[in-house]
Amino acid sequence: MFSGPILLFGGPYSNLQATEALKVEAKRLGIPADHCICTGDVVAYGADPQATVDLIRDWGVHVILGNCEQSLANDADDCGCGFEEGSACESLSEHWYQFAKSTLNKDSLDWMNGLPPMLRFTYAGQNVLVLHGGFDNINQFVFASTSKTFKRRQLGAAKADIIIGGHSGIPFTQGLKDRKIWHNAGTIGLPANDGTTDVWYSLLQKSDTGATFSHHRLAYDFSKSADRMRAKNLAEGYAQAMEKGLWPSLDILPHQERKQTGEALILPTPL
Repeated sequence: MFSGPILLFGGPYSNLQATEALKVEAKRLGIPADHCICTGDVVAYGADPQATVDLIRDWGVHVILGNCEQSLANDADDCGCGFEEGSACESLSEHWYQFAKSTLNKDSLDWMNGLPPMLRFTYAGQNVLVLHGGFDNINQFVFASTSKTFKRRQLGAAKADIIIGGHSGIPFTQGLKDRKIWHNAGTIGLPANDGTTDVWYSLLQKSDTGATFSHHRLAYDFSKSADRMRAKNLAEGYAQAMEKGLWPSLDILPHQERKQTGEALILPTPL
């Protein structure tokens, strides 16, 4: 299915400027659309839901169903992100979600409804599964600090050597026992809460030892993205996140990731 390097990315989040920059980056790297995979949540916080969907579809990359696509396609009352009731994240999500619902056309919603929940393939002799959150829960938050026991159980249930997930927004690659790996490319729609305006993607490549991952920062016109959000009267907290690299709420973060707020990520490459 895949014969060369694969570009992986999560959460475009209606951020048209970042999505455009990633497409340019893929072209620079010589990676064709059919070797690019998005882990879902094409639509979320940003100002351009319809234009971002159009760009992703025209580009022709693989897209996994995210909880945002699932909720929008089913005309749900909320984004289904798994935020706790009454939390700041839940409150902030209400505005952009209603904005997205009012903006997307029927053709886009039909496309979302047809997205696959998972993608399986063999790469460098290893069984790879791409999903959005967890194997049995689309909005499962999985971070670097999440229990390795949980990750091994998920890999076992999925009958996979490697799980490539999204949803949590912070990139990491974690090796487990027996050459098992959990990988998250991060998102391109929002910085990783590390105090920088960069967003993240990753590359999956073959080596003598099997599949290897490398994490990469991506600079883009974040000021334009923030200005677009303000022009649409979207949540100021997320507009500021584009400019400062800090999330407006840390509700979803475990203790370890909260401690790392504002620390520029330095990720080992390759694994």
